[in-house]
Amino acid sequence: MVQLPEETPEDSEARKAGYHTIPQIAKERIRRAGKKIKEESPLTTQNLDTGFRVFRLADSNFEEVKKAPGEYNQAQLDLFLNNVKSDRTDLDLLFGAMLSWGVQLSLPMSSEEVDGKMIYTVNEGDLVACFAEDITENIVKAMAAKQPLRVLFRDSCFTRDDAKINVFETLKQLLDWSEEEAMKNIKVI
Repeated sequence: MVQLPEETPEDSEARKAGYHTIPQIAKERIRRAGKKIKEESPLTTQNLDTGFRVFRLADSNFEEVKKAPGEYNQAQLDLFLNNVKSDRTDLDLLFGAMLSWGVQLSLPMSSEEVDGKMIYTVNEGDLVACFAEDITENIVKAMAAKQPLRVLFRDSCFTRDDAKINVFETLKQLLDWSEEEAMKNIKVI
């Protein structure tokens, strides 16, 4: 479903009921339809997933860094340390990567916390991601235990280049990937 963020008329029943936009009405209708289906057929719909995801179109998750080296001043060099826009969440990064790779946004997803950091799993291991800073060996092992097809990190997960190399080599070993497979399957954004 695609819906423009149209506002409801000021004097409408929808506005009086607390729905300020058409998308708010649409989301409530979907919730009620799912509930009604489950109520009408409880024996056959007990495991029916009636959840849905809401996405908003936005510009890139990344800062614009398309300048020649001479066009930057010293204060702007920090842009290369963290090129992700400050208002972006882990899920923004995950769904952005899924879109760019052609992975369906409707696939089941789960998350778990390891060493205080979130690990996201898409479709039981098709993609496993962690965007937290200072990831630990336990996090890498937990990610590898899911036998992922692809692994995704944020560049800021690594405090130094040798930490990035160590994670790469650990995943390569734990998942029995060749150098070529690891290069193809482990991405850092």
